[in-house]
Amino acid sequence: MKVTITGAAGFLGQKLARRILKEPVLTDENGVPQEITCLTLLDMVAPADDIASDARVSTLLGDLTDPMLLQTAISYDTDAIFHLAAVVSAGAEEDFDLGMSVNLDATRMMLEIARAHGNAPKFVFASSAAAFGGDMPDVIEDMTAPTPTTSYGTQKVIGELLVTDYSRKGYVDGRALRFPTVVVRPGKPNKAASTFASSIIREPLNGDPAICPVERDAAMWLSSPRTIVENTIRAHNAPGADWGPSRAVSLPGFRATVGDMVDSLQRVAGGGVVQRITWQPDPFIQRIVSGWPGSFQTDKAERLGMIRDENMETVIRAFIEDERGGGFVQ
Repeated sequence: MKVTITGAAGFLGQKLARRILKEPVLTDENGVPQEITCLTLLDMVAPADDIASDARVSTLLGDLTDPMLLQTAISYDTDAIFHLAAVVSAGAEEDFDLGMSVNLDATRMMLEIARAHGNAPKFVFASSAAAFGGDMPDVIEDMTAPTPTTSYGTQKVIGELLVTDYSRKGYVDGRALRFPTVVVRPGKPNKAASTFASSIIREPLNGDPAICPVERDAAMWLSSPRTIVENTIRAHNAPGADWGPSRAVSLPGFRATVGDMVDSLQRVAGGGVVQRITWQPDPFIQRIVSGWPGSFQTDKAERLGMIRDENMETVIRAFIEDERGGGFVQ
């Protein structure tokens, strides 16, 4: 079985690659488990050495909007595509043309390449809870109409519709996953409006100061990296017939305010760690975050076998275990 991951050098891309290499079996279009023999990783930079050095891995470096590069990444016998690459929320809002080129045009090119090959590969598209915004109900249900209020959210919704339509036509076997905000991410902050949600946990645990740009009562729909990777695999393996007319689904998560997140950090790590957080509201970030939904009803995802985290404390403890070797700076 041949698999391609875009955004493969990113945080989630590398976690997904490691999971696939560790457990190298995915189901085919008939639900039959198949061994993964070739994993193509596409990004602007190379993944970590432990991933790139695996004999099953082929690494491609370059711009996602390059048609020739995409043709190489998606060969005629590619069985599954995990499309994670994107210009993140604040970046897409600041640079409209870049967001449209990467988040929309490149997605369409990938779908067209798969269509031309005629083998209907599984196509797992990373969408976002930013598909919803504005005047929303208290709880987003499976049939709630997307109402994006950012360029990033709009680009993701269009991608969802394309994945559904290309699946309806039999060109791909698509699955569009609306990711919750993923916490806690390791590494450095990026241009995502949600980057602070990891920074206010990660930096204090590392012994560094952190700035929180939103108010304590800002609510977010959250999921851990462990659970996101698990649900991405489960979404791939769920039979296409079980998805129904729409190939889009909101992934399970849990609701927490920023204040809840900080309180959870204090319970896990203590008051001295929390004191490293400075509250400094940023109207630009606050406006984006306040336009996101805070709660979802995810019946469809759960019917498809997807799971959720217990609470923020378990997420923080998982980060300490996975990324900090079980300890933190007091």
